[in-house]
Amino acid sequence: METYQIDKQPSVSPQKRGLLWLILLRLIVVTSLVISYFIIQYSTSVFLPLNPFYTFILVSYGLSLVYYFFYKWGKYLKVQTAAQIFIDLLLITVLVYISGGLKGSFYILYIFGIIAASLLISKRAAYIFAALSAILFGLMVDGMYFGIIPYPGPAEASDLSLGMVLNNIVIAWSVFFVVAFLMNYLTENLRKAREELRLAQKELEIKKRLALAGELSAQVAHEVRNPLASVSGSAQVLKNELDLSGDKKNLMEIIVKESQRVSRSIEQFLSLASPGKQTFSSLNLSEALKETLALLQRNGELNGRYQIQGNYETSKVKFYGNKNQFKQLFWNLIKNALKAMPDGGNLDISFYAKNKDEVQLKFKDTGKGMSQEEQKKMFEPFYSSFSEGNGIGMAVVTRIVDDYNGEIQVKSQVGQGTEITINLPRPPKRKSS
Repeated sequence: METYQIDKQPSVSPQKRGLLWLILLRLIVVTSLVISYFIIQYSTSVFLPLNPFYTFILVSYGLSLVYYFFYKWGKYLKVQTAAQIFIDLLLITVLVYISGGLKGSFYILYIFGIIAASLLISKRAAYIFAALSAILFGLMVDGMYFGIIPYPGPAEASDLSLGMVLNNIVIAWSVFFVVAFLMNYLTENLRKAREELRLAQKELEIKKRLALAGELSAQVAHEVRNPLASVSGSAQVLKNELDLSGDKKNLMEIIVKESQRVSRSIEQFLSLASPGKQTFSSLNLSEALKETLALLQRNGELNGRYQIQGNYETSKVKFYGNKNQFKQLFWNLIKNALKAMPDGGNLDISFYAKNKDEVQLKFKDTGKGMSQEEQKKMFEPFYSSFSEGNGIGMAVVTRIVDDYNGEIQVKSQVGQGTEITINLPRPPKRKSS
């Protein structure tokens, strides 16, 4: 059988993509400066020094080639970005100097470096480069005013009062730091929007998998459920009627037990994909939990290795919903906690009526805990961090919580257990859904 492999193009990191945009934009800015410089030179009587400007342009284009070379190298991108912005600030200071210092208007270009630092490096970097811009501009203006730095030409020399110099410096500094503050505010909102979009895309992917599970469930039910019931029933009859002993009896018990386990997995799968019509009524969450715990004890899954704690014994939290749904919710959460404690441990289950509009369910175990990656995937269908898991139980939990417009919060660290908190708004009373 022939196999085909699809070659995927390596994805470009946001840092590298942003650096490329920075290189392209500085080329656009430099080219725009060339055009505007000649327009001013030939459309007005203002004389601008050409030789320093030509040198500035050649250096700027040459640096762009150097920047692109290091961009293609692809290493130390954050260091390259910081170095490039700093060098550009030096070039902007030179441009401001040759265009007349305070008499010119090119000092506004400093804000592009501040914007780039905020977008491509960090919030702190924006303030650092705003401070560097203020220092470079201030040193250049003060040097020209006190005669330490000569004017590029006699036409640029003029008598400026100290008050005017200080006023312009303060205004420029204020602009630099205001731009840094506004850019940090905007970039933070942009980062939050990107994170929300990423989470929304992940949730949409989960919903698509749930939809796929729904399509497959009918085939699973038709092809597996009925034959499995026949096998399980026949094995149960043979077990009761035949006088088996030793290994044969053990093998028959394994057949019965494993067929029942597969049957429960299929029931979970079908419940996930096609919940069907539900009947709602007022229920005591503690009673539903106790019934679930009793069932787990009868199955031998709750034994002396596990200690169940919490306020569920005394809690009388009422909720309007479907009792079977909540028993299924508790079953999956407890089973998941028990799997996380293969050597035994404590499971704390508590219910709280936070207010008249919301209830809170907490399940905290002392198990092995989860990594960040496992936490991100734990509610995905068919994903399980346990070797014996089928990856359906926590997906069922998600669907049930979604049915009540609730939310799930997970706190976990490897080796320190897991705490799952479910917040459920009290729904309006209804008969069925």
